[in-house]
This record gives sequence, C-alpha cells and structure tokens, in this order.
Amino acid sequence: MSEYFSYLPNFEYINRGPNDQQITEYTKVKNLFKRVKFSNDLFQDLTSYTKYKIIGDERPDNVAEKYYGDSNLDWCILLTNNILNIETEWPLAQESFYNYMIDKYGTESEFEQVHHYETVRILDSQGDLITPGGLEVSSDFSVTFFDDGIQQQQTIKRLNAITNLQYETQKEERKRNIFLLKDYYVGIIIDEMETSMPYKKGSSQYVSPDLVEGENIRLYP
Repeated sequence: MSEYFSYLPNFEYINRGPNDQQITEYTKVKNLFKRVKFSNDLFQDLTSYTKYKIIGDERPDNVAEKYYGDSNLDWCILLTNNILNIETEWPLAQESFYNYMIDKYGTESEFEQVHHYETVRILDSQGDLITPGGLEVSSDFSVTFFDDGIQQQQTIKRLNAITNLQYETQKEERKRNIFLLKDYYVGIIIDEMETSMPYKKGSSQYVSPDLVEGENIRLYP
C-alpha cells in the first residue's frame, strides 16, 4: 500500500499536543479521506475485469505480484473491490481465522454447535420447485404442498444444520471471489490518481497542490 499513500496529498493540522509550546505548531499527515473513484463506465463494464479466487493465505500484495508482476499494486486490487477494511473484508489467514473463532465462540467444542438451519431444495414428482435450498429457517420449519403427480398432500421437514464453523467458513469463502482490473486499465487509474489527488487553488486553506491547512482538530485526547 506504500505506493498508494504516495499519491495522497497532505493535511496540515493545528496541533494541540501536550508538549507543544505554540498555538501555530502544525502536524503534517496524509489525507486518508481523499480517494479516487472509478468512472461509472469503467466500473460497469465487466470486460474491464477478470474474476479471481483468492487462494489459501494470499494477501493483496501476493495477488498483485502474481497478476500484475508488481506487489506495489495491491492498492489497485483493494480499490477495484471497494475494500476499505482489509481486516474484515479480506479472507483471514488460517491462523487468524482460528484465533477469530476462539475469540468469538470461546472453545473448539463450540465450533460444531448449530448456528442455524437451512432448507434443502425440494421438488415435487413433476420436477416443479417447492422449496429452494439455502434459506435460513427455524428448526421446526416444514413445507406442506399438494403433489398432483401422486394426488396427495405432503408435509416435508428436511433441513441442513449449519454449524458455527460452517457458517464462518462460508463467510470467508465468499470474500475469496474478487475482480481484478485488467492490466491495460491500471495505467488509466494511475493517471487519474495523479490528476485528481492534488489540491486545486480556490480555498483559503490551500497551501500547495500537495498541502492544505486542515481544520482545528485535536490529535491528542
């Protein structure tokens, strides 16, 4: 991500640290609130992207190295998938996932306790869908229907019990399916970063293309 931060301009905050002697002392920090957004045309054009499934404990820099040949383009992968918090929106490494489970459920024995129940796909004798699979339901859920093929009413209770481990694993698996911006468009995004990130004149807070004076915000309690 270091390359991404190099594009970000700075804020100059009026500092109120405990050791500061003068009211005019400043602290220069990166403006993390300034972000580039893909154009709607590019974002909506699926031909601009390639589907990718994150393997094992791959990090964004690993994927960037594999796909672009440059680990410093990890920020492009995060930006493409609108990932703001890598700790919660990127698949956890195996050890981190285990620690997360222990922290959330307490003990390994709780991993196998039922988290919820899901329906099983049910068809009647004619092949018509009665109940789709994967719907989260209560443990006493059943479905009653009249099957014309055998001319009788049926009540079926057929559910899958999803454990805590299965539930959390499924959540992590969904995070593994991402999109990668095709190599051709990366240069376009970098050009956009270089033109849109610098500040423009017109504000009283303007100092330079790379710096503005921020609001009077305390950086310390």
